Amino acid sequence: MRLPHTPLTQVSHEIITCSGFRVHNSCKKLESDTFGTLIQFAYKLSPMVSAFLSCFSALPGRVGAWMPAVVLALTAWSFSVAQNQLDKMQALAQERYGAAALESVVMWRKLMEEARNLSEDEKLKTVNVFFNRRMRYVSDQDVWGQTDYWASPLEFMGKSAGDCEDYAIAKYMTLQMLGVPAEKLRMIYVRARFGGPGSTNSEAHMVLGYYATPNEEPLILDSLVGSIRPAASRTDLMPVFSFNTQGLWVGGATSSAADPTARLSQWRAVIERMKQEGLHP
Repeated sequence: MRLPHTPLTQVSHEIITCSGFRVHNSCKKLESDTFGTLIQFAYKLSPMVSAFLSCFSALPGRVGAWMPAVVLALTAWSFSVAQNQLDKMQALAQERYGAAALESVVMWRKLMEEARNLSEDEKLKTVNVFFNRRMRYVSDQDVWGQTDYWASPLEFMGKSAGDCEDYAIAKYMTLQMLGVPAEKLRMIYVRARFGGPGSTNSEAHMVLGYYATPNEEPLILDSLVGSIRPAASRTDLMPVFSFNTQGLWVGGATSSAADPTARLSQWRAVIERMKQEGLHP
């Protein structure tokens, strides 16, 4: 993979330190479409149904009586639409890539069904293990014949192979569909040092960061490391910038520097392909 050609901002090397992993409260923005897509809505609504029912049952008169039925009907409808979208993705896997891809998508859907009610920590582990074990790490040149290509989850599972950003995007999308809020997840571009502690050799790499709270160091989900580790223990990684569907942050900045889809053409392109395939970031 390569770092984007478009300069993000003028940032000195001095501020690109491990503090760049940290998120601050001022970074958090509400994503207008977090619940605006049917797939995410369906998967996120289920754990909240009981809470809705409890609230509305306490309301006086007929409102408290009929509102639970409305919530349940909305839940059933949203799940039906979500399943239709995933059915579309499953059919595309068979059509474009064959039986092996179909099996991967079926197993992926099974994973989401089984993990939907797990804690966030368990969801992280389950999703990380699924992609790290099931997919092969292969360069974009070998998979796509291009120097740099960001694959959608369907393309990634279709090829059963990809490089770092493909793992990060697939994990990001899957965790969002499992109800992990977008503001807790960021794809992080880093310089990854290799060759030992004293080495000065590094290369561009992407990982997924999970921020349990805004002021905590994130946990790092890495395609090249099996375990999920705190950022502080990953001294081999030097963060450059991070992004998600909400914003783009450079170094240790406490606010978004730009619209990620405007500044990152590969991110914009993969979002469009995901929408066509049935996923809506």
